[in-house]
Amino acid sequence: MNIKSLLLGSAAALAAVSGAQAADAIIAAEPEPMEYVRVCDAFGTGYFYIPGTETCLKIDGYVRFQVDFDSRDGAYADDNWDAWTRARVNFTSKSDTELGELTGYIGMQINTSDSPVFGALQGTGSTNAFTLDEVYLQLGGFKAGTYLNWWDKGINGETDQLASIFGTRMTSIAYIYTGDAFTAGVQLDELSNADYFATSGQDFGIEGIVTASLGAASIDLLGSYDFANEDGAVRALVSAGVGPGTLQLAGVWSSGVNVYYDRAEWTIAGSYAFKATDKFTITPGVQYFANTDIDASGDFFGDDGWRAGVTVDYAITSGMAMKATVNYNDFDGSDEFWDGFVRLQRSF
Repeated sequence: MNIKSLLLGSAAALAAVSGAQAADAIIAAEPEPMEYVRVCDAFGTGYFYIPGTETCLKIDGYVRFQVDFDSRDGAYADDNWDAWTRARVNFTSKSDTELGELTGYIGMQINTSDSPVFGALQGTGSTNAFTLDEVYLQLGGFKAGTYLNWWDKGINGETDQLASIFGTRMTSIAYIYTGDAFTAGVQLDELSNADYFATSGQDFGIEGIVTASLGAASIDLLGSYDFANEDGAVRALVSAGVGPGTLQLAGVWSSGVNVYYDRAEWTIAGSYAFKATDKFTITPGVQYFANTDIDASGDFFGDDGWRAGVTVDYAITSGMAMKATVNYNDFDGSDEFWDGFVRLQRSF
């Protein structure tokens, strides 16, 4: 009787142990904690770590509504004004490497308008064009891609015309040295716009820039040479804080029509950005052009001209701003007109 009870009890114990092991085998593992997006403050505001990497990403952009006007008949086909919109999104990636800061940038936008001449004015060739406006990579001081070059920088306000009418977006390779108060760069450009003027088979250009900060003032010296047209241009730009605003002066000289500057043989411009309040800025500006006509060989001659106007900027609320400008143009009295725009922009 005792042996029988012992055998039955052993069997029951083994069954209990086997049942427990079987139950343990089908228990699901607990899920791993989710990796939430982390803020990356190493490269400024707005960056976050891409999950699972040490690369920081920033997404920003804007939505713009703008109405352009021009007093000349037919400036916008059958009208003197045109309303259009733009949506833009930028992606900037950054990480630290043993060779320096690594950057990738993609800026894409789409413009919409009912005007048949809008695409040409915006450089897109279409009234409803999606474009990759800027795409480049940069490692330390080395930069390569398609982007706005140094001629794109102007002075405050919307009166100055310190770049070529054919635009400043080029496919380029550059090296940029950045110091505490001194920056210098050299850049080789593929001149896709050279077909407008080219007199030889070469289709590239070179740029060099030096920028220095001198206390409350800064100065940019920029020079460029267009090998296709065998002409170049130089520009100086000075900026200084004066009273409640910023005074800026600029001058350009061009040896002949070229991709970098083709509006005149030489020009001088100035503006003063007066900050009336924290939200409201008024910027009057003026520019003078000498020898604005072009002969068959690409040399400048003829009429002079000038342009004067005022730009107002108002911060409506955080992320929402209004800009308006009006300018008067007079080229030796033969071509007098008013132009400008009103803009609303939501930036994020």
